[in-house]
Amino acid sequence: MLRRKKRAAAPAFDRTGKEPVIRASICTGEKVAGYRDTGTGRFVEVMLIRSDGDLREFLREYGFREEELKYQW
Repeated sequence: MLRRKKRAAAPAFDRTGKEPVIRASICTGEKVAGYRDTGTGRFVEVMLIRSDGDLREFLREYGFREEELKYQW
């Protein structure tokens, strides 16, 4: 039987100075969720987005709202 592994709890996360970002490939359509540090512009990948459920899980785990989400192509 195929089962999804349970994800480990999200690491301690300080939201100050960070914005949620979805990096999407124009060619392949692959999407990666993460956050960008507004001070340095550094992007940190958190998880691969394969469905709407994955996106909702990312937003819930890290305490972001969908209105805050930005797309980067």
